[in-house]
Amino acid sequence: MQLFHKSNINFIGHRWIFFTISAIVILAGVASLITKGGPRLGVDFTGGSLLQVKFNQTVTTGEIRKTLDEKGFNNAEIQSFLDSNVFIIRIKKAAIPMTEVANKVEETFKAKWGEGSFTIERTEMVGPRVGETLSEQALWAVILSWIGIIIYVAFRFKSPAHGVAGVIALAHDVIITIGFFSLLNKEITLTIIAALLTLIGYSINDTIVVYDRIRENMRLLRSKTLKEIINTSLNDTLGRTVITSLTVIMVLLALYIWGGEVIHDFSLALLIGAVVGTYSSVGIASPLVYEWETRKAKKLAAMRKNA
Repeated sequence: MQLFHKSNINFIGHRWIFFTISAIVILAGVASLITKGGPRLGVDFTGGSLLQVKFNQTVTTGEIRKTLDEKGFNNAEIQSFLDSNVFIIRIKKAAIPMTEVANKVEETFKAKWGEGSFTIERTEMVGPRVGETLSEQALWAVILSWIGIIIYVAFRFKSPAHGVAGVIALAHDVIITIGFFSLLNKEITLTIIAALLTLIGYSINDTIVVYDRIRENMRLLRSKTLKEIINTSLNDTLGRTVITSLTVIMVLLALYIWGGEVIHDFSLALLIGAVVGTYSSVGIASPLVYEWETRKAKKLAAMRKNA
């Protein structure tokens, strides 16, 4: 199956258009983050209480949220399990001590639905120190994954340009995804960090496929310029890239629409990341390699001329 039969798109010639589009989207996300004082962190990072409640009757997420809002728990995160009356309720640090949050919620639900109408199956507390530790560990997980990718890709392709350009493209994907979450006022939780790490693996895999084709064509098309070789490689892999991405995006769309609230944000992060990752593999990673190699060649030529 071929979506693009002998396409001849000048990706490198349009690289500054790609760079400009990315810069605009990144700036919009960064502006949102600055305006809101950083990403909206979930209970996992800020500290708070988690309750798992099972109701004996049908109750909606909206009813629970309205009931909690009336008692001052305005930042509660509520997730429902599909086809059941079980809910996970995450409440950030409140004015009252965390040890009293569960009791307060229980009293609130008794007043609304009556005693014996629900069961609190489990309660957990995340202290601020634990949340701070989790934040540091999540950040290190992302940074170490990037360092590992730079080393691996640089070693495999015998050029630091490929490793650095690949990681810049990954940082581009992660920043844009976090920016979209800020624009949509979504929380960053440990589940979203897992989605971002998954996105990093998916995106670098797509980028390496393109790099492999560039390396092949460097041997086969010796008479061509670097610009022509990279353009040819991107056009050669374009059909594979689009078909692979479309299959992933269709699955993620299904999860986002019908997967339930528990994995709603997780699938959204992957959906945004899959689209942005596909774009960066074509419009960011390879053009950055071209910029690196072209500038290095010009610098070497100038040095030889001066010598």
